[in-house]
Amino acid sequence: MQAGTIVGNLASAIGITTEDVALVADLKAGSEEAFAVLIAQYHQPLYSLIARSLNDPADAADITQEVFIKVFRSIRGFHGGSSLRTWLYRIALHEASNQRRWWSRHKKQEITIDSSFEADPDAENNHLSLAATLADRSDSPFDHAAQAEVRERVEAALRQIPEAFRTVVILREIEGFAYEEIAEILNVNLGTVKSRLTRGRSALRTILNADGIVPAASSESFPASQESKQQMVTR
Repeated sequence: MQAGTIVGNLASAIGITTEDVALVADLKAGSEEAFAVLIAQYHQPLYSLIARSLNDPADAADITQEVFIKVFRSIRGFHGGSSLRTWLYRIALHEASNQRRWWSRHKKQEITIDSSFEADPDAENNHLSLAATLADRSDSPFDHAAQAEVRERVEAALRQIPEAFRTVVILREIEGFAYEEIAEILNVNLGTVKSRLTRGRSALRTILNADGIVPAASSESFPASQESKQQMVTR
């Protein structure tokens, strides 16, 4: 009992849950059941992250599979310096980045835009609630169709903003990571995270303004209730 308490306290101190400690131990022991649990828990979130990070979402399934293969091969090198979730997302973003580089070299079709967006000092109080926008909470077929159209246009807009900004916007606004966690995943300082988030929000707002999704005169984009902000994005 005392040993279990000590393990739990150590896990909490370094940001790993007791459940993760047990799961990682089983994974390192080669448990197929543990690997199945890992896939069941993280496949859809990682797939969604990768799909939003790629230029061609059709490649997301293959890249997600590659992520889990890499996790399987690398799990013995996971020493708990971060949470298991943070480690998995770091691998997923790395694989997505590799795919983007391949896509750029071989297809020469990568979308680029001028990244000279000015920082918006009011962005923290005037930002896009992507989680609310991309979630599907419609009741009627008409509402469902309208929400699906907006969601599709927002997803497309996300892919038009520079990669560095897009990644931070996705991690913060959709995946719900704290600034410190994003800094850890991307291996950048906290100031860089906040700067990229501000510029990413500004870039996205500019695109959506032009597309008519966000009224240019509106003081707040996609106002969301507290309840909607707490709901996860439909995966």
